[in-house]
Amino acid sequence: MTLSILDTDSASLFLAGNQTLIDRVICRVPHVVTTIITVQELFNGWAGRINDPKEAKNLVRIYGKLSQTTEFLKTMDILPFSESANDYYQSLLSEYHFLAKKRLEKDLRIASIALSIEGTVITCNYRDFSQILGVKIEDWTM
Repeated sequence: MTLSILDTDSASLFLAGNQTLIDRVICRVPHVVTTIITVQELFNGWAGRINDPKEAKNLVRIYGKLSQTTEFLKTMDILPFSESANDYYQSLLSEYHFLAKKRLEKDLRIASIALSIEGTVITCNYRDFSQILGVKIEDWTM
């Protein structure tokens, strides 16, 4: 069975309690995974909030959400950014130079991992991922 790869948006929606997505993930366990890129993005987001002086009064809640994120990630396999994924990434950067924007950098890396294992990216970010030929995508939020 093809692996279903949660991108960062989908992982965030799962953590936020999107029931439609949660139900779909539960039906596909253990074939639902995520990537080290999503781990990086999730932790960068929480680190930014933890280190923001304006959030000082919310530290208990923010650390609680970080803990919830950590527990969630323990429940699934995390795909690495392998040599094969890097080969796809370098190819995508040269082929889709117009996508080589800071905003899309992590999406290209997730797509590269998906291409390297012939997986399907689970995302509601159709606009960006659909621009990359060959990447299989599904939206589990609908």
